[in-house]
Amino acid sequence: MGSVAVIMRVMPESPEVNLDELKKALKEKLPGIQDVKEEPIGFGLKAIKFAAIVNDAGGETDMLEKTIGAIPGVERAEIIEVTLT
Repeated sequence: MGSVAVIMRVMPESPEVNLDELKKALKEKLPGIQDVKEEPIGFGLKAIKFAAIVNDAGGETDMLEKTIGAIPGVERAEIIEVTLT
């Protein structure tokens, strides 16, 4: 079994969500995330985009989305890209 790199976008609930605190919470829940960046969406809303390395076993990406979705201030988490490492 190998690993895959997952590029994800995390949408906050509103522009008022503190992105620094949200990034800190993401790093606490997912200590292996890398390349965390803010991405402007529009109307003052910014998303957080990052990469994570996970096993390519079935269900790993679903668990990643569920873990992120449970963090306060997160509207949704979506996978942008999955690639072999």
